[in-house]
Amino acid sequence: MSSRKPLGRKIRLLKALKSNRRVPAWIMIRTNRRFTRHPKVRHWRRSKLKKS
Repeated sequence: MSSRKPLGRKIRLLKALKSNRRVPAWIMIRTNRRFTRHPKVRHWRRSKLKKS
């Protein structure tokens, strides 16, 4: 990530980066594999974040 961007934007991008993870394995086990896919998973090329 480049250093020359506003702090607010950088924080938003890092939050999006951290939230873009798969469902943990222990949750899959606990829910009998009812939740195998995360509904908010985003691919960098397919769907973009809001530009703000």
